[in-house]
Amino acid sequence: MSKFLSGLLGVSVLAVAATAQAEGRVISNDLSQCKSGPSTLVQISGVKASTGKIRVQSYRGTSADWLEKGRWLTRTEVPARAGSMTVCVPLPEAGVYGIAVRHDVNGNGKTDLTRDGGGMSNNPSINIFNLGKPSYKKTAFSVGDSPRTISISMKYM
Repeated sequence: MSKFLSGLLGVSVLAVAATAQAEGRVISNDLSQCKSGPSTLVQISGVKASTGKIRVQSYRGTSADWLEKGRWLTRTEVPARAGSMTVCVPLPEAGVYGIAVRHDVNGNGKTDLTRDGGGMSNNPSINIFNLGKPSYKKTAFSVGDSPRTISISMKYM
């Protein structure tokens, strides 16, 4: 095999590995994971119904990662409970992150803009002009080497 083909094969394997690692891991809601180390305890308020699922995803707080497909770090899905809920999001290291929460009211795995709800860290306004995707600068928050608690208010149409 030529050096060119060998190098190309090596780059292809690295690209596949990077793609596989780009999407994060699905984790359970283990509140004990938010007792020490870099993590975020997400207090969610305004959940309108005890049906469907709540999905909490963490992202690095950068323009390249925030809400980009396959760029989430962790995903936690839990049964929805009307009112308030708490979800633990362990993080890989101290840094800047963003959290997105989605309520799939009927649990069909599809976004239904007229029924489903959502919220994001720092509770930015969501409107027709930003198409539900506010800038990473508006949602980013810092986490140190110990847990941090944030509050997210759900919004529905």
